[in-house]
Amino acid sequence: MSTVRNAVALAAAVVALSPSLARSEDGPIQDNSFLVEEAYNQEPGVIQHISSFSRSSRTGAWGYSFTEEWPVLGQTHQASVTLNFVGLAPEATGVGDLALNYRWQAVGSGETAVALAPRLTFLLPSGDATRGLGAGGAGLQINVPLSVTLGSHLVSHSNIGGTYVPSARASATDSAPLTTFAIGQSLIWLAHSRLNVMLEALYTTTELAVKTGVQRTESLTINPGLRGAINFASGLQIVPGVSFPLGVGPSRGEKAVLFYLSFEHPFGLAGPTEPQKG
Repeated sequence: MSTVRNAVALAAAVVALSPSLARSEDGPIQDNSFLVEEAYNQEPGVIQHISSFSRSSRTGAWGYSFTEEWPVLGQTHQASVTLNFVGLAPEATGVGDLALNYRWQAVGSGETAVALAPRLTFLLPSGDATRGLGAGGAGLQINVPLSVTLGSHLVSHSNIGGTYVPSARASATDSAPLTTFAIGQSLIWLAHSRLNVMLEALYTTTELAVKTGVQRTESLTINPGLRGAINFASGLQIVPGVSFPLGVGPSRGEKAVLFYLSFEHPFGLAGPTEPQKG
């Protein structure tokens, strides 16, 4: 319980600090959820740097990811890259697979009640599969996030997607097709313009088609969390967050802690900026 109390204290501190630093026109936080993707592309001329670190309390395994998001000639198109680092054991720690992402703002934006932004990702096998740090082959991932404003203080994010790696490492000598299907849902309570209470659910199923048959695994994670925002007059927004992923059903007994930190700010080389509102 002390971890939960510390998270609440952190969120309260963020809100307490924000008024003296905030811009005059504060809107609600429109940041990434932790396990579920939002459907809002980066605004023109604004870039974001996202760090996420999670650690299993049962095994001690950890993962860190860093994502760089850039708009491409406006808000309709967005490019990003995700670097992964994994720690499974003292002898199995290192770089994971690399993700190159493109996302299309097909419907709406952060200013509309409904937004849809499909994402296409190329996965490059930069991780050492012999030590469990990567899939062992190049792959393709598709995810379709849908964001819906349910009221003045509640937002929903829904995800459905899948991953296909045609030649994933199945053993020391063999490779096999790997297929993953994922569906996720999050509810974000806008408790304050600079504080969100979050609840996420993520289900995944993975199939590895080896010579002896199909190896199938499932996971179901419930993830309660908090995130806050510190806004600066320069346009910089810092969003720290923390959550506590809990395995249920096929993942029963799994527990972890996840820390999130993003920096979003204007950057002239990130394309044209929107006209100032008079």
